Amino acid sequence: MGMLIAIEGADGVGKNTACRGLCDALTASGRSATVIGFPRYGETVGGVTIGRFLAGEMGVPVSPRAAAVLYGLDRLEWRDALLEAQAAHDVVIFDRYIASNMAYQAARTGDAAEARAMMDWILALETGQFALPRPTLSIYLDTPWELARTLILQKAQRSYTDKSFDEYEADVALQQRVRANYEAMVAADLLGPWKVVHASDGKAMRAPEQIVSEIVTYL
Repeated sequence: MGMLIAIEGADGVGKNTACRGLCDALTASGRSATVIGFPRYGETVGGVTIGRFLAGEMGVPVSPRAAAVLYGLDRLEWRDALLEAQAAHDVVIFDRYIASNMAYQAARTGDAAEARAMMDWILALETGQFALPRPTLSIYLDTPWELARTLILQKAQRSYTDKSFDEYEADVALQQRVRANYEAMVAADLLGPWKVVHASDGKAMRAPEQIVSEIVTYL
């Protein structure tokens, strides 16, 4: 069975670029690899609903637990394809995985104790009830919000919204709490082992090939 590598981080940190670069680097080295991104906008019931939610089109309040179920459902609907990819490849790279659900929904709760309880609840939901496999290794791409915000504005048109920022991206306080939750997960090795990769030097983004090269050393 192939390794499962999750590339994680807040919005605008370059996850997609890192995933594609890592896949190309592994393929060039003779290992078979593929990338699976979540959510599956337009491909699952969960993904379609998440797209509406992020575009601000739901029309009803969506609680953190309800959102967590939707994100988990999106992966549950893709579970067979995920396991098939793991059986067929040396490495499966996730562009967001379970930890994203944990970080973001916990950021929508109250204090730190509630945030940790939410992360534990999502972990049990996705790896327990939904029987999704834990990643072999999670990589946290750490980037200051100011740089990340600039990168969000450079994104190509998203399928689920015409806005420059979706509901999560537009909330600066939420983005800061997301980063804090990722740091807590890294410190506690929640969901499995973690490695931190700094995607910037504090002033500018590092070259994608530098980031990919560092990730490869952790595999």
